[in-house]
Amino acid sequence: MTRGVGGSTAQAELAKLTDRLSHCQPIPVERLSERLDGLRERMKTAGLDAIWLNAGSNLNYYTGLRWPATERLVGALVTIDGGLTYLGPAFETGTLEGFMRLNAPLSVWEEHESPYALLAGLDGASGRLGLDPTTPLVTANAISQAWRGDIGDASEVVLSARMTKDADEIALMQATMSATLEVHAATARILRPGITTREVTEFIHAAHKVIGAPGGSTFCIVLFGPDTAFPHGVANPKALEDGDVVLIDTGCGMHGYQSDITRSYVFGEADDRQREVWEAEKACQLAAFQAAQIGVACSAVDAAARTEAERRGFGPGYDLPGIPHRTGHGIGLDIHEGPYLVGGDDTPLEAGMCFSNEPMICVPGQFGIRLEDHFYMTPTGPRWFTEPAHAVDDPFG
Repeated sequence: MTRGVGGSTAQAELAKLTDRLSHCQPIPVERLSERLDGLRERMKTAGLDAIWLNAGSNLNYYTGLRWPATERLVGALVTIDGGLTYLGPAFETGTLEGFMRLNAPLSVWEEHESPYALLAGLDGASGRLGLDPTTPLVTANAISQAWRGDIGDASEVVLSARMTKDADEIALMQATMSATLEVHAATARILRPGITTREVTEFIHAAHKVIGAPGGSTFCIVLFGPDTAFPHGVANPKALEDGDVVLIDTGCGMHGYQSDITRSYVFGEADDRQREVWEAEKACQLAAFQAAQIGVACSAVDAAARTEAERRGFGPGYDLPGIPHRTGHGIGLDIHEGPYLVGGDDTPLEAGMCFSNEPMICVPGQFGIRLEDHFYMTPTGPRWFTEPAHAVDDPFG
């Protein structure tokens, strides 16, 4: 039996886990103000008089207000003259005020009123407006009909600052990554023949809560055997059998910042083919990590992983058996955010950028191996958030 896999129960493992995240603090209010100052400087360069931040991660990043996007308009208007005004439904006033971290006026609309007319009538609502790139098309169209002036895409202005993380952001992600890796190790110990993916998913959700993530798992993918060759799962996942490859991909969030770790290992003893592919996956992950140096293009990191895969007989390109998707994605307030470690993204690596490293190898009809850890760029090169999987026979070391 692979070391660290099986031999325990869900109850026993949950009892061992302790809170690892209660010490985490949200991004300081002073830092939020600095982010808005930087946003306004970029607005000047881009010739924008105002920006609409739609409910979601961009609103959270710049104001600290965490609110999901729905059909009801919620967000904030940022003006170049220093203005900040929140906008939302009148019946949500108390709730919105409770979630605000930067104090600013809140303009509200009743259910029968047009929130777009309200937005267009706010102080400073004139001139050229830049739209948050996550603004839905239906919302963008409604804003454009009401706005007094030109409207443009503010993607670069809004997103460029999010590509690099400061020490507070990295600390939050370090905490969530470490917590999720501990959950992974506990999960491996509860596996037994016949266990279903639903049982494992429920355990992981509960374990994330015990370890201190208020919402439990942000997401969870659990796959066994041939199902592991499908990167994001199948409609009807199978139960676990001896000799199956196990693939578990999960994460949690703390103050909005995310973890995302995948482990693949064998329940029982790895056969020669499983061992070969696992070792190739680990080598591809290491090749990508070593290629990630300051100033190197993101695309070159992806190319390094694919070169190693081809050297071992996989691919070329996206051909299977081989690597069917990009090597990695940025991470922060969103699990997937730019820039990306993929061909065609030639963004130079900078200190503070954070990425997944997961050049998954899929063998159709047999299994897939994905080892996913994240790293962040320092002035002297990449640094792991979590130690990569140790060995095919001892994945957690």
